[in-house]
Amino acid sequence: MKTNANSIRIGNVIEFQNQLWKVVKREHVKPGKGGAYIQVEMKNIITGNKTNTRFASSEDVEIAYVEQKNYQFQYFDQDELVAMDMENFETHQFNKELVGEAFPFLQEEMNIRVEYCNSKPISIFLPEQVEAVISQADAVVKGQTAAASYKPAILENGIRVMVPPFIESGEKIIINTEDFSYVSRAKS
Repeated sequence: MKTNANSIRIGNVIEFQNQLWKVVKREHVKPGKGGAYIQVEMKNIITGNKTNTRFASSEDVEIAYVEQKNYQFQYFDQDELVAMDMENFETHQFNKELVGEAFPFLQEEMNIRVEYCNSKPISIFLPEQVEAVISQADAVVKGQTAAASYKPAILENGIRVMVPPFIESGEKIIINTEDFSYVSRAKS
């Protein structure tokens, strides 16, 4: 399906130079001279290589058809993760690298979404927000205002995040899995 370059969004899979690429970053640039363009960082679905490309705002881009299916993560089998199809309850194995940077947040019985392009799994998405436990939080620096300052903390899965000063070790919080940002305290 052809679409205007302005319509490219993060997560789209596009056909470029006879290969499939997933859009990782997208920025609309309007220089002082010349026409506006879309700066896109893409990752090759097969090789994993990244590239930066510019598309003119008026240029057409071929977007690949992507199918999404819902699964429930069950367990790990070496470098594979085993998930159950939520429609027919069959189990399927996927390479754990399809999860990407959000991998440490994957938990048993978590609902995940698998994207397929040409019947091949290309990526796995976790829920947008997940619950995590703070294993270590730095002390508050005296004199900082609560509204503008965040402090570093380490989650039980080893990921470093920035949290508000009132968050203590052992607390459950909600994390955004796209950028690992603090959302709120978890409801008890």
